[in-house]
Amino acid sequence: MATIEQTASLGDKTVRRIGFGAMQLAGPGVFGPPKDPDAARAVLRRVVELGVNHIDTAQVYGPDVVNELIAEVLRPYPDDLVIATKVGGARDETGAWVRASRPEQLRATSEQDLRTLRLERIDLVYMRLGVGGGGPDPVPLADQLGTLTELRDEGKLGLIGLSTASVDDLKTALDITPIAAVQNAYGIGNREDEPVLDLCREHGIAYVPYYPLGSAFTGGPQALADEPVIASVAAKHNVSSSQVALAWLLAHYERMLLIPGTSSVAHLEENVAAGSIALDDDDLAALKNVRHLSAPTF
Repeated sequence: MATIEQTASLGDKTVRRIGFGAMQLAGPGVFGPPKDPDAARAVLRRVVELGVNHIDTAQVYGPDVVNELIAEVLRPYPDDLVIATKVGGARDETGAWVRASRPEQLRATSEQDLRTLRLERIDLVYMRLGVGGGGPDPVPLADQLGTLTELRDEGKLGLIGLSTASVDDLKTALDITPIAAVQNAYGIGNREDEPVLDLCREHGIAYVPYYPLGSAFTGGPQALADEPVIASVAAKHNVSSSQVALAWLLAHYERMLLIPGTSSVAHLEENVAAGSIALDDDDLAALKNVRHLSAPTF
């Protein structure tokens, strides 16, 4: 039986292993205000009620919309709440994701996060690589991380992470500064990032998968439900296929921290409940052979 610890280390913090990704609280396409602001507020209130103490957000979600909702609903913040943001991207006037990775842009985004979240210090900031595509980033990773370390030295952020990082990126970063977490696309149906996860294991770095249930582009939770092996394990435990996918991630690495996103209180409660599912050896052996379902980055 796979026993799941309910908390894990995130740098010098201890957080519940199932957190909350706030991206879906913005409007369609993660742009503009939510269709139902009161429902978004209800989700955030329920997040804290359920004991979740790790929230992932970003200035680009809205932009600013999600940060402002978090501040409106949750301030004064619980003492144990860890808020993570990410820099490296922006939105243009059409809502498209564009690169914003120059040192002055990284600093401006961080300062905006501080203003909209109404914080003096952000617990964790990820350097998001490759936003907007368009070939290699003209700014060296060392310069980007240099800006984040300056902000850390100024007391404006605590921990530094990487997102959409390769093995080489992580190795380069570790020669520059401690890395608390890596946030890459990964899940039971998309295991292409296993080499980065192995490197995180080697260094005791938290791994925070995005698209843990797939994405809208790959069928999301429905694709998981249509996968016969996942469906069989779900039926055995009388839970949903999405819950099995989350439980598998928790069993896969002791410092796997999940941030499934939703704009629904019911889905939030279902996601958090996945932390109590104990998969046995037979389950894990069967799930090892789940077919690749893919999950694109953005």
